Amino acid sequence: MFEDLELPDLERKALRQLESVRFGKRKGYRQVGIRVRLDKRRTVRERSKRQHAAQRRERLAAAADPAIDPAAFEARRFPFHERDLVYRHVTTDVRNESNAVVLCLMDTSGSMDTMKKYLARSFFFLLYQFICTKYQNVEIAFVAHHTEAKEVSEEEFFHKGESGGTFISSAYLRALDIIKERYHPSLWNIYAFHCSDGDNFDSDNPAALRAAKELADICNLFGYGEIKPLGSRYYESSMLNIFRRLDAENFQTVLIERKEDIWPSFKAFLAKDKEQD
Repeated sequence: MFEDLELPDLERKALRQLESVRFGKRKGYRQVGIRVRLDKRRTVRERSKRQHAAQRRERLAAAADPAIDPAAFEARRFPFHERDLVYRHVTTDVRNESNAVVLCLMDTSGSMDTMKKYLARSFFFLLYQFICTKYQNVEIAFVAHHTEAKEVSEEEFFHKGESGGTFISSAYLRALDIIKERYHPSLWNIYAFHCSDGDNFDSDNPAALRAAKELADICNLFGYGEIKPLGSRYYESSMLNIFRRLDAENFQTVLIERKEDIWPSFKAFLAKDKEQD
């Protein structure tokens, strides 16, 4: 699923590059090795080849000497020999990965009903699986917000609900604090993804826009996914119009109306070959 996806613009930061070791890269076969890498099929094949060669020689010898009984050769045990053993040769594929952190921001306010939270969590579940599958040294931070934002554990992020109003700016300011405390932009590649239904207090919109611009300035990619189950966008407020004022190439928005939109939206953020405008 994730073969054609990647964290875009993953740079090599100056201070620390971590080795990412991937085991199990096969590189042919050898006659020596450890027992757990013994290739049984190839070993049996080598024994059979040696047995057939030996029996052919013995049949030729029997044809030349009538005193030799060919049936004795067929009934004789033919044990494995050390020369028959074939081992898989395995090397470690070591590559350097630059520092990277992914910030997952999710609206958990009262307007985020069961369906909206299901769509948001499904998106973040895909993102989490993608990072764990493709990268070994990428850190993940989870932020849940309503009128206030706080960093939470993975368990709380995916399972705990909240209520109350919405100040979207609180999520972005908390993300900026986390970056300032632990992930300096000169040393880390930073990715932020936010899912919300876009129902924000009007008084907070200017602050949310300012904080979003500040976050976009230091991120490799800042993605905003608005969760609007079919029909709800006609009577609920939206941040998509507000964020149109944010002029940043690395800031992207998607609209998620049903579960079938989650995968295309996910690919829109992380596809390797994006359409050029």
